[in-house]
Amino acid sequence: MNKNFKKEEFKKSVAENVKTLYRKTIDEATPQQVFQAVSYTVKDVIIDDWLATQKVYEKEDPKMVYYMSMEFLMGRALGNNLINLTAYEAVKEALDEMGFDLNMIEDQEPDAALGNGGLGRLAACFLDSLATLGYCAYGCGIRYRYGMFKQKIENGYQIEVPDNWLKDGNPFELRRPEYAKEVKFGGYVRVEYDEKTRRNKFIQEGYQSVRAIPYDIPIVGYNNHVVNTLRVWDAEAINDFQLDSFDKGDYQKAVEQENLAKNIVEVLYPNDNHYAGKELRLKQQYFFISASVQAAIEKYKKKHTDIRKFYEKATFQLNDTHPTVAIAELMRILLDEEGLEWDEAWEVTTKTCAYTNHTIMAEALEKWPIELFSRLLPRIYQIIEEINRRFVNEIEKKYPGNHEKMRKMAIIYDGQVKMAHLAIAAGYSVNGVAQLHTEILKNQELKDFYQMMPEKFNNKTNGITQRRFLLHANPLLASWVTDHIGDEWITDLPQIAKMKIYAEDKKAQQEFMNIKYQNKLRLAKYIKEHNGIDVDPRSIFDVQVKRLHEYKRQLLNILHVMYLYNKIKDHPELDFYPRTFIFGAKAAAGYKRAKQTIKLINSVGDVINNDRSINGKLKVVFIEDYRVSNAELIFAASDVSEQISTASKEASGTGNMKFMLNGAPTLGTMDGANVEIVQEVGEENAFIFGLTADEVINFENNGGYYPMEYFNSDQDIRRVLMQLINGEYSNGDMNMFREIYDSLLNTKSSDRADTYFILADFKSYAKAQEEVEKAYRDEERWAKMAILNMASSGKFTADRTIKQYVDEIWHLDHVTVEALNS
Repeated sequence: MNKNFKKEEFKKSVAENVKTLYRKTIDEATPQQVFQAVSYTVKDVIIDDWLATQKVYEKEDPKMVYYMSMEFLMGRALGNNLINLTAYEAVKEALDEMGFDLNMIEDQEPDAALGNGGLGRLAACFLDSLATLGYCAYGCGIRYRYGMFKQKIENGYQIEVPDNWLKDGNPFELRRPEYAKEVKFGGYVRVEYDEKTRRNKFIQEGYQSVRAIPYDIPIVGYNNHVVNTLRVWDAEAINDFQLDSFDKGDYQKAVEQENLAKNIVEVLYPNDNHYAGKELRLKQQYFFISASVQAAIEKYKKKHTDIRKFYEKATFQLNDTHPTVAIAELMRILLDEEGLEWDEAWEVTTKTCAYTNHTIMAEALEKWPIELFSRLLPRIYQIIEEINRRFVNEIEKKYPGNHEKMRKMAIIYDGQVKMAHLAIAAGYSVNGVAQLHTEILKNQELKDFYQMMPEKFNNKTNGITQRRFLLHANPLLASWVTDHIGDEWITDLPQIAKMKIYAEDKKAQQEFMNIKYQNKLRLAKYIKEHNGIDVDPRSIFDVQVKRLHEYKRQLLNILHVMYLYNKIKDHPELDFYPRTFIFGAKAAAGYKRAKQTIKLINSVGDVINNDRSINGKLKVVFIEDYRVSNAELIFAASDVSEQISTASKEASGTGNMKFMLNGAPTLGTMDGANVEIVQEVGEENAFIFGLTADEVINFENNGGYYPMEYFNSDQDIRRVLMQLINGEYSNGDMNMFREIYDSLLNTKSSDRADTYFILADFKSYAKAQEEVEKAYRDEERWAKMAILNMASSGKFTADRTIKQYVDEIWHLDHVTVEALNS
């Protein structure tokens, strides 16, 4: 776009869009209206490339991947699209001349509420890489109306409010009603014998159904004219309003269809700690999967007659267990609609579906009560029963009489349908997302499956897109890198290793530290505006931003802050380097302990931030509503990257990679991708502490450890824990944090205390934090560490991850797209 960018045409188009959309002149338009007008102008350019891409795909008929995910945490689209069109600077200049600031216009765009945590952001990075590398891909998901929630912090507590991100519309999406699909729930399955085919026919009757309407969002490749598609499905009632029911006074039935559709796409991941939430979540999963699989088969049949070869042109990547029902849905269509025999359908399915496991946490491996599953998806349940019957026969053949194997591996067992087991039994590939994670899956969590089918298991360490998390998020650092080594790193991140020669260069060190300081000023301004807290940009910005879960151990971090505060209060004369501890995290709405931790962080912050006697040596900031757009500011400004999960619990992490790319050394456990980060940068350029994965697993296999020993023998630990229940941080309320205290110390018969080894790792963590301070005081050493972290981040690009998926799992065809007007 930038080579052919015509500034005057762009300005004219923006003004024209304001007139057409809002019946206003450009001078009268609000910032939101200018954002919409600019976005529509940019979308026009994108659509030319989108059409060109589709023409190439139609002509070359490449194999494509359908990346199926409940979440796509896309972040804002305008800036990212301009970066990938290589038009950011040109558009900035044009808008400057019109009297508008591009940064302000970008701020008008809400983050698309299509995802929550790392799972969804990974999916977004993968789509960016697929388009940039020139592979044919569809993202398949749900167009949530409200996403998870917008997080407000009131009186220190997380309050969930609806995230109405679509209130002004999404200028980049296209509604495609011509590709609508019907999705059926409930009812029963009638079987009739077909004389002609001499087979039973299975017909679902008495069901409710909704219409799935696709909305297509463009995924722009970097400077290559490739535009792929993220297809998110909205739900509509098939017959919007049943007037006859309404006339008879049955108001409930009249709006039933409409409510079913509305509920399915209302919110991301409804709270599933009650039955209605579980049911809705399963409906969501089947809804987008059924629509996507139907669409994939329809697309294939436009060009191909033999459905038995479907897998030669399409592969389904199941992003965690949520989309696993795709296996049974593909079987259903092949058996019931395409007329294949079971073995034929099974061959197609098992060559089409591949599964990524994203978690070691047992509770995240989805299991559905049989009663719920069979009632909601009767035909799908029948198919899974048959898959299970055949799979159990295989287990029996391999391990005759071994009922323990059966119990551990069956897909249907103990009143539950186990989705991870289905994914492994039917998928042609099962991958973990970091070396350590994959080894734990093979040797612990999925050991029985690995022993039976080792050929399926492989590792694909996660990655991130440097185009968003350096080029867009940190323009100062990006320009500095480009000035030194050229811009090849934008599409080939390992090139950034050329920066290593500057790690010991005094001038480069000063330039780097100055860029970091400018980014810290930018974040300090954001914190002042949003939190009303003054933070010192010369202090160490020690940052932990990620989903709030006990295994990620935000609790360890804040208990350590309490410990530091005690130290400063006891020894005001201590030469203590000022620290700003920055947290950002959403807790799932029904996750009580996580929400209590947020309250604790805020309560500790209130006490410390208002204590003038410590002279600002310590500040605690909780950034409200952590999301991609404020994450970009945070990563660029961070000095220290807190990656302190209990070893063996974090599958990979990708935040750790974003911090590294922006030159923040890791303070962490040897967990997830931290292990590989340390391999790349060297242990001397990270701060590693705590139990190892093997030690944690060993403790767990032997009934845990005894936190009371630490409490009794260490007065610092005892004092911090007593402060949870003596009212120090709760205005005298001794019960406010009692549950957190109990979770760390009290062994109840139902659960072990301190499951996440916080007290066991506390002193080791405190010591690592002392090392951080020592290193930071030596500015040359710190600058060298920071530059080396950035320069060693090449492995952690999503481009590398995607190349590995393509070469080792998907086997896609590469395509080249020329501009329509070239």
